[in-house]
Amino acid sequence: MTNEVMQLFEQSGAVLHGHFILTSGLHSDTYMQCAKLFEHGEISEKLCKMAAEKIKRYNADVIVSPAVGAIIFGYELGKQLGIPNMFAEREKDGNFALRRGFELKKGSRVVIAENVVTTGGSVKEVIELVNRIGGKVVAVAEVVDRSGGKVDFGVPNESLLQIEVKTYAPEDCPMCKAGTAAVKPGSKGLK
Repeated sequence: MTNEVMQLFEQSGAVLHGHFILTSGLHSDTYMQCAKLFEHGEISEKLCKMAAEKIKRYNADVIVSPAVGAIIFGYELGKQLGIPNMFAEREKDGNFALRRGFELKKGSRVVIAENVVTTGGSVKEVIELVNRIGGKVVAVAEVVDRSGGKVDFGVPNESLLQIEVKTYAPEDCPMCKAGTAAVKPGSKGLK
């Protein structure tokens, strides 16, 4: 499956090479732009069918995704599993919240759906949100685990593609030291 997922990334132009600032603040020479994958409905459906097969055993009641990057993944994953999906958005204070009328019932079994995990920061924040509301996170699902399996969410973590991409603290980044300009291609930066 890993080769098939990587082929879909390559086919859709979703593997970028250059000098990038990740959401975590770390720098990398490789960026997995899931938005390019989800630009294509047939690829979205195929990936989410694969993910649904991996997570159906957790018997989730609802999918919750951090906005913006994982909204399409969460939607299509919920569709494949026949369960509702919702997304958490950042408030002005920077914390995640459920808005737009989304309500999570106490005791709901939740799968957190994320597009790319590097440090897992956004997922951990959404897990905290779900716990505060009274839901129970039963698993995390992501398209790409860039940590190589190193991130621990305290629940099962299912990824379609697990890779380890070299990351650097800004002060240790060889591309910065070489004078290469960094770009932030995710939803919190440049397109």
